[in-house]
Order: sequence, then C-alpha cells, then structure tokens
Amino acid sequence: MVNDTFDYTKENMQKSIDALKRDFTTLRTGKVTTSIVDNIKVDYYGTMTTLNQVGSVIATDATTISITPWEKALLSPIEKAIQEANIGVNPNNDGSFIKLFFPPMTSDQRQGIVKQAKGMVEHAKVSIRNVRKDSNDKIKKLEKDKEISEDESKKAQDQIQKFTDEYITKIDEAFKIKEADILKV
Repeated sequence: MVNDTFDYTKENMQKSIDALKRDFTTLRTGKVTTSIVDNIKVDYYGTMTTLNQVGSVIATDATTISITPWEKALLSPIEKAIQEANIGVNPNNDGSFIKLFFPPMTSDQRQGIVKQAKGMVEHAKVSIRNVRKDSNDKIKKLEKDKEISEDESKKAQDQIQKFTDEYITKIDEAFKIKEADILKV
C-alpha cells in the first residue's frame, strides 16, 4: 500500500517536470524554434487544428520561421491565427507561404521571458506540492484505517517529503538552464 503511494507520488511529480519542460519549449530564446508556434490553432474547415497539421513549419535561420500550408486557401486563416496569438511578430504572406521574422531580442524582452519562465516554475512547484498533499492524505488514511502503524506513517511522510525536495531541486535546475539559454546573447 505504501509503495503504491510512493509510485503514485514519483510518477505524478515527474509528470509535473515533463509539463514544465514542454512549457519551456514555447518560450523564445536567442534562436527561434518552431515550438514558438506549437500552441497556435487554425480554423481548418470548422475544426481548430494546430499549425503543424495544416502545413510545413520550419525554422529557416536563427530569426525566421517559414510556414507553407498544404492548401493555398489556408494562407489567410493561418495569418489571422498568428496575429491573434500575439507572439510578437506580424506574419508576412507572399501568396504561397508565410514568413515570421523575429527581430533580435532586447534585454527587456529577455527579462520578460525569464519572468514568464518563473511563472511556469511556480506553477510546477505548486503541482508538486499538491501531489505531496494527496500522497500524505493517502498515508494518513492508511494509518487511520489501521493498515499501517503511526511509525510507518511518519516514515512514509518523511519519504514523500524527500521526493518533494528532490523534484523541486530538479525544477530549479531546469529553470537555471532555461534562464541561461534565454539570457544568452
């Protein structure tokens, strides 16, 4: 029973870290990546569809993303979706594909992105603390139902706290790496 709770704890804390890393990919660093447009959805015949499912999305160089739709009729909806997404650039439509030209980031923009990353980190930490609370509640219920002793309960809660500290440290390390990447000119 206690080991099941430990497995649940580690699995869900790891999911929080995986989600944080996924969120980090949407942040802009010195070099643009196509993940910046991953969350943009286009109206594709009445269905909201991600950009990479309606066309080819490639980073042609360090400051340019090129989007070539598979159907010419999608140029205008893609352009509109990019403008509404407010990613900091205006799309350039040349009739067959759309280019996004990202200007070099200013130090203020970099600091703003670091702030965004800090918000994502805080969200991940709250998620980890929620997992800890759920796990501790499960342990306390086992103790209350007399399935484990008070000593076993205390040891299990201490172990859950160790997991929490370990995963919070992993989040802080991931943030330091991402922050250095964002601030690197």
